Amino acid sequence: MSSEVVVLLQQLIRNACVNDGTRESGHEYRSVETLVDYFGVAGEVFEPAPGRQSLVYRVEGSDPEAPSLGLAPHLDVVPVDPSGWTQDPFGAEIVDGFVYGRGAVDMLNVTAAMSVAARPYINGELQPRGDLLFVALADEEAGGALGAQPYTEQRWDQAQVDFMLTEVAYPPVSYASEQAIPVATGEKGAFWSLLRATGTPGHGSAPYGSDNALRKMVEAVHGIFAESMPVVITHEWEEFVASLDLPDDVKEALVDPDRVDEAIDTFAVDDPLFARYAHAVTHLTISPNMLNAGMKSNVIASQASANVDIRALPGIDRSFVDSFLFKAMGSARDDVDIEPIQDFESTLSPIGNPLWEAIGDSVEEIEGHRRLLPTIMNVATDARFWRKKGTIAYGVGLYDDRMDFSEMLALFHGHDERVSVDSVGRTTNLYVEILRHLLGP
Repeated sequence: MSSEVVVLLQQLIRNACVNDGTRESGHEYRSVETLVDYFGVAGEVFEPAPGRQSLVYRVEGSDPEAPSLGLAPHLDVVPVDPSGWTQDPFGAEIVDGFVYGRGAVDMLNVTAAMSVAARPYINGELQPRGDLLFVALADEEAGGALGAQPYTEQRWDQAQVDFMLTEVAYPPVSYASEQAIPVATGEKGAFWSLLRATGTPGHGSAPYGSDNALRKMVEAVHGIFAESMPVVITHEWEEFVASLDLPDDVKEALVDPDRVDEAIDTFAVDDPLFARYAHAVTHLTISPNMLNAGMKSNVIASQASANVDIRALPGIDRSFVDSFLFKAMGSARDDVDIEPIQDFESTLSPIGNPLWEAIGDSVEEIEGHRRLLPTIMNVATDARFWRKKGTIAYGVGLYDDRMDFSEMLALFHGHDERVSVDSVGRTTNLYVEILRHLLGP
């Protein structure tokens, strides 16, 4: 099974379904063709735009009263700068036991593993007790507007399930007092925004007293960068910290809104990647990532804009985000408009249900323990479209000991993205067992 899933993973990487956010990118049809060929059974293709295909199989269960389960991997990957890689980002070469390639951990490793685990049900070798939905989605990396969002809105009769598995599959946390398997039970919301400022054009050689839109935008963005972000301590973070093998005073600081920044700063000295995660899951985060202005170097800018990535924890909505932005922008607030790009609030799933128990049973069989660690994600996934309709959704996987939690976080959208061959096989085995426990006779 290990070689089978690795071959499939390599092909998915080589398909280069790169989503740069435009309607014409993605090309997920390539991986739809790969999966249809792998399953040997035609599925339903959901295609809201040319080439932006999602592949759907729904297998009817033998017991209408049994719980239904969805597997929802995605097919697209983010763009890549090859100059920062030691390997071809789309070569999917195996080097020292690792498969290198864009999407190796986000999330084509999971896509391949779910496909292998679901194949016996899709091709009729096994019949699930409850319905099994397999939906390989397009456009996750750009917010799902050409994938999960229209699919769940237009085809909820087919998409509806009690439980779902999707991303993220995390390695164990290196600071844990005992090995525990992180299970992504929720995620931050996203309030991506476009800031706009206007000015009056004029000759760049005479800037004194000019109405420069770029000056207004720079002042606004500077204020955002300089402002301290609000803290939210969730129950998931408290449980996460409780599992760590750290001095009591450090653990107390990590869950204290007044001391968490100090504790994160201490972590950042030796483990900046973990510090970055800890900050993200305890704060509203606002990151201005794109700045555009003007039309020519000698013309005073009459237009300026900034694209801002905003991620919010439970309890934070658009009104709070906008009021905080206006506060952070200071005196520039009167000159800058906020235009929402997409809004969705944080979503969380409860634990203690048949899927949670099936994961625990499966981990116990493979790992010899059933220690599961509820974990909130700082990233957005397609799970939110199901959660808001009542589906309980998790992300989980199994890694070997060649990569820890912090290192894996750095590979998301980064250089030399990779996953070990053994980890892909272990995650596949986990899904096989979860399906057996939840959907088996």
